[in-house]
Amino acid sequence: MKNKIVLVTGSSRGIGKSIALNFAKQGYDVIINCFQNKELLLNVKKEIEAYGVSCLAFVGDMGNYDTVKELFSEIDLEFGSLDILVNNAGISHIGLLSDMTIDEWNHIVSSNLTSVFNCCNQAIPFLLHKKQGKIINISSVWGNVGASCEVAYSATKGGINSFTKALAKELAPSNIQVNAISCGAIDTEMNQFLDEEERNALTDEIPVGRLGSTDEVAELVFQLATSNSYLTGQVIALDGGWI
Repeated sequence: MKNKIVLVTGSSRGIGKSIALNFAKQGYDVIINCFQNKELLLNVKKEIEAYGVSCLAFVGDMGNYDTVKELFSEIDLEFGSLDILVNNAGISHIGLLSDMTIDEWNHIVSSNLTSVFNCCNQAIPFLLHKKQGKIINISSVWGNVGASCEVAYSATKGGINSFTKALAKELAPSNIQVNAISCGAIDTEMNQFLDEEERNALTDEIPVGRLGSTDEVAELVFQLATSNSYLTGQVIALDGGWI
């Protein structure tokens, strides 16, 4: 039997890398992507192929519709199908909204939200053809409650949450499930700017007393990807009881 195929955007490091490697470990063929660091991405490709599965590595901006069309043309040529889409690509921005430029706003909206539209738009025909599939969007607790000095980031993640709920209703009759994971404080490079005192203060706020790991996100993604077909339209918080 042919392996199932998964696309994980933003998978050269952090959460995306862990998700991609976990799928490879489970015997999936994996398509990986990053915005520009080809060397990092090719290193992940080698790690994936060590599990004896196929891997397509694609460098490009998922916020650019033509680039995403090019990616899906390569997917069609290489695999001819797709079973699972994990929308993980995204960036953060910390600072006062009044100091933010319109270019910075457009960049984060494109990277975090437009990318989800682009990839879903191109993936849905593949999933409809198979009359089944899973779309999993990586969101944030700030999309649920908002964060001071992260207004734009919060807005894009809130958009992903609503997008998830609406698209789930649209695709449910076609046996395609759409869910999101609302991540709390996960131990990634995105949080490396915190000094020891700030990190300790953060963990003190989290009831389980620690940051989450990228492997824990990857495990939940895999559970959603292989779960029953009645679970859809959910935004599931993975935050150690923080929010």
